[in-house]
Amino acid sequence: MTARDTIVAIATPPGAGGLGVVRISGAQARAIAGAILRFREGHQWKPWRIAHAHLLDEEGAAIDEVLVAFFAAPRSYTAEDVVEISCHGSPVVLRHCVARALRAGARAAEPGEFTLRAYLNGRIDLPQAEAVRDLIAATTLYQARVAAGQLEGSVSRAVKPVKDRLVGLISLLEAGIDFAEDDVPVAPAEEIDARLAAVIEDLERLLASYAWGKYVHDGMTLAIVGRPNVGKSSLFNALLGTDRAIVTEIPGTTRDTVSESFSLEGVPVRLVDTAGIRESQDLVERLGIERTERAMADADITLVVLDLSEPLSDADRELLARAERQGWRVVVGNKCDLPRRLEPGVEEIAVSAQTGAGIAGLKQLLVERIAPGGAAAPQSALITSARHEALLREAREAALKARQANAAGLPHELLLLDCYAALQPLDALTGATTADDILNRIFSTFCIGK
Repeated sequence: MTARDTIVAIATPPGAGGLGVVRISGAQARAIAGAILRFREGHQWKPWRIAHAHLLDEEGAAIDEVLVAFFAAPRSYTAEDVVEISCHGSPVVLRHCVARALRAGARAAEPGEFTLRAYLNGRIDLPQAEAVRDLIAATTLYQARVAAGQLEGSVSRAVKPVKDRLVGLISLLEAGIDFAEDDVPVAPAEEIDARLAAVIEDLERLLASYAWGKYVHDGMTLAIVGRPNVGKSSLFNALLGTDRAIVTEIPGTTRDTVSESFSLEGVPVRLVDTAGIRESQDLVERLGIERTERAMADADITLVVLDLSEPLSDADRELLARAERQGWRVVVGNKCDLPRRLEPGVEEIAVSAQTGAGIAGLKQLLVERIAPGGAAAPQSALITSARHEALLREAREAALKARQANAAGLPHELLLLDCYAALQPLDALTGATTADDILNRIFSTFCIGK
């Protein structure tokens, strides 16, 4: 793969549709488009204009009537000459257009290669490139808004002040070392400590946003567990706002896991209704209970449902202990509309899946559990990438070591090593110093045509 090639790909999803777009990018984009299209007499390429043309077959016969947009370098998506051909959305026509372009000298684009070229040509930085992928993959409007903010540079803008502070401190320390014989004053230890403290504070603020951002990016899984007939399926339906699971008074109605997705403050949530846990000789029910235990192990949060109208049983206590051992749990007391017989002080939140009472409070509790600071505004600098979080954590650890070195009175040469170690992962985050294998791993997750 070389950036000197002119590349081509279908930029719209597979399948038939009203329109389909074939994108060509590179120095030969206009020449290749001109070889496969027939324009009206006197046609001239004008940037950011739409032209009418016909897509031709090998014999010169018209296959489709198309519209052609031309974006001149460097004011295009890839910062190269880009031609986009809007055909009717027949897969046969689109494949023919690409095949003709390949025979005319183009190369088939790799996944994410258009965006990779935008990054390599300085059109966008690496967090913005990653945001393109996240925007395409968004399943909630909140996710799309967060990705759009990152595409506009929110992550890079948040990291820039940290880098500026580090570079300023490094310059100060380097000057003190280089001009020590000229009696150039070096900042006292207190000033260096204050500068490093500001860097660490900014890094910790960004890292804290990942507690919410990782769920915005990856979504989360909630497993509803409990004894038979405590109202798990009713709670499942109440959270979804629809009758998805079968609800009866017969114990053991749910014998397999049932899952559905919904949005919780913009976070995509996979909600799993499970078989009631109890001793059973029924083979099918036992298999369902095994799946319940696996769902508990895989869930980000387990909702343990108790029946407020019945005393706490040994099975309830065992289930509570198991959920506590496996990770985060939220205890939900269901049937709050009935006379209470459960011991006080057991449940965290009381609801009625039948009437809907307490459901809104339960959703708010879940948000607070995964994001103690509350859901972040999509316009704020939100860290959603595990790669970004790991690099920020690495930078913070190096800055902490630099602060410890300063407090111990170590020479500034050693202090500089830690400062540079803090700066390097920030450069890797924005793409200033990123290895090729990292780029390949990032852009291989893109769709072809973007």
